[in-house]
Amino acid sequence: MPLKSNEVSVVILGGSGAVGKAALKTLLQLNNIQQITLLGRNPISTVKTNCVQEHKIDVSDLRSYQNYVQGHTTAICTLGVGQPTKVSKEEFIKIDKIAVLNFATECKKGGVKHFELLASVGINAKSSSYYLRTKGELVEALKALDFDRLSIFQPSMILTPTNRYGIGQAITLKIWPLLKPFFIGSLRKYKGIPVNVLGQAMAKNILKEGEAYEVLQWDEFYAISK
Repeated sequence: MPLKSNEVSVVILGGSGAVGKAALKTLLQLNNIQQITLLGRNPISTVKTNCVQEHKIDVSDLRSYQNYVQGHTTAICTLGVGQPTKVSKEEFIKIDKIAVLNFATECKKGGVKHFELLASVGINAKSSSYYLRTKGELVEALKALDFDRLSIFQPSMILTPTNRYGIGQAITLKIWPLLKPFFIGSLRKYKGIPVNVLGQAMAKNILKEGEAYEVLQWDEFYAISK
């Protein structure tokens, strides 16, 4: 049975990022969410509501947040390095794999039943790409934690209204929407997804019935966000 909004309490890691903010915006529009706990390296000063608690933490030190994850039904994790190619492999693994897995482990210990992860299309623990392989290894580790429900969101290009990462992203944001007609059949999952639609899907999915393990891509994002 899917949860009703008044039965839901959510802890979010990475809520200051583009997708995290979009998910939070939708959560705040849902009625009667019991509690939303925001954990992150950067504060979200625009949030002004009684149901939200915000804590600045060190994502590399689980002691800085382990007391904050207890008592929630759901966890949403959008933490990640914005530009993996701009950091060392060690730093990427430290943030995108180890920190996320530590957070998930504490969530499991704290009683979280449903864990949602922002990942990427094409992830595979056996991939030759260290980015896709690392994300795939992370998902396998999350599956081993045996949450009641594990939702893996796999977008391709996330289309944001503003350019955050310089000329490379500026070009991509211009070109990717033009490629949409070519992504048909099995390639539909590579269509660009507006960040607000992805955020809506991550938020609304917690109130929908789902599988114990589910992979969600472009088609599912639009279906859930309606």
